[in-house]
Amino acid sequence: MDGRMASCLCGSAPCILCACCPASRNSTVSRLIFTVFLFLGVLVSIIMLSPGVESQLYKLPWVCEDGVGTPVGLQGHIDCGSLLGYRAVYRMSFATAAFFFLFTLLMICVRSSRDPRAAIQNGFWFFKFLVLVGITVGAFYIPDGSFSNIWFYFGVVGSFLFILIQLVLFIDFAHSWNQRWLGKAEERDSRAWYAGLFFFTLLFYALSIAGVTLLFVFYTQPGACHEGKVFISLNLTFCVCVSIIAVLPKVQEAQPNSGLLQASVVTLYTIFVTWLALSNVPDQKCNPHLLTHLSNGTFLAGPEGYETHWWDAPSIVGLVVFILCTFFISVRSSDHRQVNSLMQTEDSPPMLEAAQQQQQVACEGRAFDNEQDGVTYSYSFFHFCLVLASLHIMMTLTNWYKPGETRKMVSTWTAVWVKIGASWAGLLLYLWTLVAPLLLPNRDFS
Repeated sequence: MDGRMASCLCGSAPCILCACCPASRNSTVSRLIFTVFLFLGVLVSIIMLSPGVESQLYKLPWVCEDGVGTPVGLQGHIDCGSLLGYRAVYRMSFATAAFFFLFTLLMICVRSSRDPRAAIQNGFWFFKFLVLVGITVGAFYIPDGSFSNIWFYFGVVGSFLFILIQLVLFIDFAHSWNQRWLGKAEERDSRAWYAGLFFFTLLFYALSIAGVTLLFVFYTQPGACHEGKVFISLNLTFCVCVSIIAVLPKVQEAQPNSGLLQASVVTLYTIFVTWLALSNVPDQKCNPHLLTHLSNGTFLAGPEGYETHWWDAPSIVGLVVFILCTFFISVRSSDHRQVNSLMQTEDSPPMLEAAQQQQQVACEGRAFDNEQDGVTYSYSFFHFCLVLASLHIMMTLTNWYKPGETRKMVSTWTAVWVKIGASWAGLLLYLWTLVAPLLLPNRDFS
């Protein structure tokens, strides 16, 4: 038993025995374990936001101290414990991002499992866990100073990029879903599969329309909130345009698998990102998530004095979407060439798939090496995606609030514009996947 456990903790993924994990591909096992590392960091961040843990963080050197190490009182209406939770999340995010960035650099240009660095990627899990723990401990002793403000902007950029990655994953999922159900409809000569696609397409568009209606009701006011009205109207218009383009005869001729299912998923995700953006508007009239209360029971509004809900609806939904997308990154095997190009992954040829199945039978009860002839995904890009995921979850858990000069968490227009910009960039990216075969006819987009 001790030997088997040592194989799990210190050996390479192909040598993991059946007592540790079921038979599966080496590439999938490694990605899943790295994702578990990320989820452990997320769990620690969530725990750090709980009131009981926040009270214990006063013992750390960077907690509520000024430059000479003297405890100081906070100005404003957010108590020190709330700030500590957010600052702890910043440091946990820094630790996980630094860990995955280290592997991003280390795994550059790994072509197959024969590369010595592939053994580090697919094994030595116990030692890698110790490295993560060490970085985490060190991160919690970083002097506060300007760290939070600087790391906030890293989070802004990383989260912007990860929002785009999430959209690519949703497009890939919708494409695979559409192609699989259309294939079953042709094989079984059944209209039920067509009806299913029509139902879900209609459902996603209905949810999008309901979402737009709710955004106008809760995030706009007559004679006010003009920015929110413009954002909602523009994104709704853009979604209608890409939906029409997706079913144009020229586009359908160039891309037969393109359809309204993918467009409905993109539309729903765009409305979701718009909701996240409006939940950061620093104006209580236009944002029901901004609430300020003083000890005497009165309420204040505005970016200079309010207390926020740490677990409001946008944060909870954003966390769920993050978990699903990050897990999908770990297990995805796409047959969409444009998505594979964007995500730095490869689709397996039929002959290679057959060889891997034979190898799986031979290696029953353990993870088998399916990358001897070439990696199925870019190790370096995968870790870079986890770096972006670490930054995105930091911004999600902290509601995108920027640490202010008076040690308050301040909502800014920066978060709003970043999310709106990401929604526009995502729509442009989807539009490109539709029209690229028409604009570049000499390239293979099959």
